[in-house]
Amino acid sequence: MKLDSKYFDAIRVKGKTSARAKPKVPSCAWEGCKEAGIYKAPLGREYEGQYLEFCVDHVRQYNKSYNYFSGLNDDAIQKYLKDAMTGHRPTWSMGRNGGMPSSTRNGRTANAEARPRDPFGLFGEEGGPSPEARRPKVRPLEKKAFENLGLEPGASGEAIRRRYKDLVKQLHPDANGGDRGQEDRLREVIQAYKLLKQAGLC
Repeated sequence: MKLDSKYFDAIRVKGKTSARAKPKVPSCAWEGCKEAGIYKAPLGREYEGQYLEFCVDHVRQYNKSYNYFSGLNDDAIQKYLKDAMTGHRPTWSMGRNGGMPSSTRNGRTANAEARPRDPFGLFGEEGGPSPEARRPKVRPLEKKAFENLGLEPGASGEAIRRRYKDLVKQLHPDANGGDRGQEDRLREVIQAYKLLKQAGLC
């Protein structure tokens, strides 16, 4: 490294014009004390975020006698401690009456609490679509399956199961003395029932 470089010649060091002023340190808030008050102590319950500044000896003395709950009765202290468990935020009870703060819940009727809101009628309550309206549209294969079972499209699941059992008993070779002439029809009935079952219609 060369000390006679042009880059070193271009460097200028700014001279100290004046000494920096020291920040003003407050004096101790203890009456009659002339020490520097560099230790903070809370002012009190009604003055959150405000502090007194003491010297080390007086801050120790202040902290020994400090009581956040001074002036509160036992009930108020217990309420504060209970609220402190949840960070002083509202809570909701669990279970059937849950979902709202207890103060709001007390103003509602028991009937409103017992039944959840169902604005879209998903659970088939009053005002919602009927079970028939929610039934899926019958596709062509399903329509053919209904015809094979001898039922109208849209028949109930119970009607489909009952008709299937009757047809199997009627068409099975054991019920016809071993005659296998109805086997093709029996196969159609079984396939139709399987299709309707897979579609969730029975």
